[in-house]
Amino acid sequence: MRAPLNAVARRAGVGQGSLYRHFPDRLALAVAVFDENINELEALVRAERSVDDLFLSISEQAMASTALIEIMTENQHDERATALAERVRAIVVALVAGDHEAGRIGEGATVDDVLVAITMLAYAVAYTPEPARPQIIERARRMFHAAFTALTA
Repeated sequence: MRAPLNAVARRAGVGQGSLYRHFPDRLALAVAVFDENINELEALVRAERSVDDLFLSISEQAMASTALIEIMTENQHDERATALAERVRAIVVALVAGDHEAGRIGEGATVDDVLVAITMLAYAVAYTPEPARPQIIERARRMFHAAFTALTA
């Protein structure tokens, strides 16, 4: 899964020099991608969407960013990564509050429960062979939906 930056540059259709001018290290590249992903997730909050919508979005993003998940994990204590994690937490806080208010999620479901679930989902997608990813996503979605709607205070 450790794609060298020169392979990333080739796949992106740019020169390795161009990539290094914009992204001095692998984490900078991952942060840029996840920053855009989080912008999309923040739109879910503005649109008053649900935790189910969050799972769907995380699934799609994880399928497109599998190699970068490992980079973020390896650097999770870097201030760039922790800033992104704080933004994700704020998204989850808002969505869980909205789902509690609308009765779409069990009263016992917490922000930390959802954070664990989306982390599990991202890892499951990233570390599953590509052909099996859609089935893993569907199984996880059903499992999380059942768990969060069944949780009671």
